[in-house]
Amino acid sequence: MNNKPKRSAEESVPENGTIREYNGKICIFTDGYWIRYYAPPPNTMAEKRELIYSLRRRVFHHTEEGINSPGWRMEIARRYYDKETDLGKKRVKAAMLAGSLFNRATDIFTSVVDLEEKGIHIDDTNQLMKQCEACFMEALELGKQVRHFSGEEGVDELWGEPFKAFSMPTDRFFHSRYVKLAQTFAAVDCIVDRMVSVFEKVDGFTEVIPLLEELRDVSKTEIETMRRDEAIYEVWPRYVTAKEKIMAFKPCGLSSHKGRLRYWEDGLRLLHMGKDVLSHLSGVRVPMPVTTANYMANCDLYEQNGSLDSEFSIPEQCFIDA
Repeated sequence: MNNKPKRSAEESVPENGTIREYNGKICIFTDGYWIRYYAPPPNTMAEKRELIYSLRRRVFHHTEEGINSPGWRMEIARRYYDKETDLGKKRVKAAMLAGSLFNRATDIFTSVVDLEEKGIHIDDTNQLMKQCEACFMEALELGKQVRHFSGEEGVDELWGEPFKAFSMPTDRFFHSRYVKLAQTFAAVDCIVDRMVSVFEKVDGFTEVIPLLEELRDVSKTEIETMRRDEAIYEVWPRYVTAKEKIMAFKPCGLSSHKGRLRYWEDGLRLLHMGKDVLSHLSGVRVPMPVTTANYMANCDLYEQNGSLDSEFSIPEQCFIDA
């Protein structure tokens, strides 16, 4: 199942924001892709709180270890950050301070919602709301130094989503999410297209092509499906199984061509690296341009040298036409 619509030359491209049934589910059309649609929740303080809680769990799940510092330790984290002179340690302490600021903002917003539920109205000019906004904004700035758990790059777009949820009406926030999902879909297509173009030329790897197409499709389905959706009980097992099939794949004829072990071993490394990049994208649900570019460079290296080592090369005849 491909999320890109197939149409004849006479058919017009749907307008962004078009909502209708597509491939058996209600979808919204965004920047060339049909994406599973979820109606935004009411624009209430309580709904915003739940949305921010969900985004907080996702941020700390996909970022580096040790930065989920409690909000009440914000001033301690700031003191250690301010006095650090070593650049490497200062980056990590910036990430820890960002975590504290994020948690402090969430704590304040939770208190505001609790007061609202007791009938005490807090407007945007209140000092609590101003402090909450300031914490989110500083966390967003420091969040540029927070890395994905893979260590390859920062994920400031993921880090910025809680601030968007705080500052935007829920319908606008959901619209911004569909734009990011479409960009993530495009990254998945770019990576899988490159993997297919490499492995269809590699002797012994032709049987992996349909596995890659399955992983492309199910990665997009995983990206677009919310955890609270009952559909996750079908989507997640299919997604995990698709990745397991990639990990279990072995090139055919390996035992009879021992002189090409290095060639195949690096091919498998490249395959598994691609699976990991797709897994990272499926988790964060935002583009990862540095990670994607690094993987593309490895594809180029393997295609040119038959190896992921620039010092190693194999005879041209070791490649066959697709």
